[in-house]
Amino acid sequence: MQDQLKVALVQSELIWENPEQNRLNFTEKIKTINEKIDLIVLPEMFTSGFTMTPEHVAETMNGPSIGWMKALAEETNAAICGSLVIKEDHKYYNRFVFVRPENDISIYDKRHTFNLAGEGEVYEAGTSKIIINYKGWKICPMVCYDLRFPVWARNVEGYDLLMYVANWPKPRTNAWDALLKARAIENMSYCLGVNRIGTDANHHEYSGHSAVYDVLGESLSHIESSKVQIEVFTLAKAHIKSIRDKLRFLEDRDVFNLE
Repeated sequence: MQDQLKVALVQSELIWENPEQNRLNFTEKIKTINEKIDLIVLPEMFTSGFTMTPEHVAETMNGPSIGWMKALAEETNAAICGSLVIKEDHKYYNRFVFVRPENDISIYDKRHTFNLAGEGEVYEAGTSKIIINYKGWKICPMVCYDLRFPVWARNVEGYDLLMYVANWPKPRTNAWDALLKARAIENMSYCLGVNRIGTDANHHEYSGHSAVYDVLGESLSHIESSKVQIEVFTLAKAHIKSIRDKLRFLEDRDVFNLE
């Protein structure tokens, strides 16, 4: 078990539907990190941007992007994660992939498809929430629109870190900021969000605002809103334990069943 977890958030523009170039760009950015990192977090659909034409960019779990993640995780001795378009059994998924340095993989398929844009007509919704165990930390991964649904993220597992990767548009930045902070407070967990910046082929603008909040909802971030930036944060188990021992709010959680 590791008391501290050093996490790098990579906030970046994405090149539209160009997995190869996006991989190259992220490789360059990650190589600028000059300290030991435990976990590297990329945005949602980091190989393509949020596309509604998955047939242009879809890969399999044996494709080049997963191979790239494996190689990079091994090279940096850090886990690397983010979501990308995966085709499996003739269906498309907006899939969060978490690759450990030893190349063990955990996956989470986005539960809440963004149906305002028709995502649910193109992508298969996930059905299972997962908890990733990594270096003694319990991590709960989520994708973008999942952020609006607190019941799905409710901390019934005693997780330590809640993560959101996103292509969250600029007009709804206030919601992004507020909901990330709320998820940290209500779940008594670290909560981080990694969002892209720039403008996509559909002229949607993204303002970043990637952030990390502690168990009390205090911001740990110094990420500039609309700039390419990598920031490293050190998360501490001692912080979680001290607050949960003092303020036992999670013991009063409602019991519910999801359908």
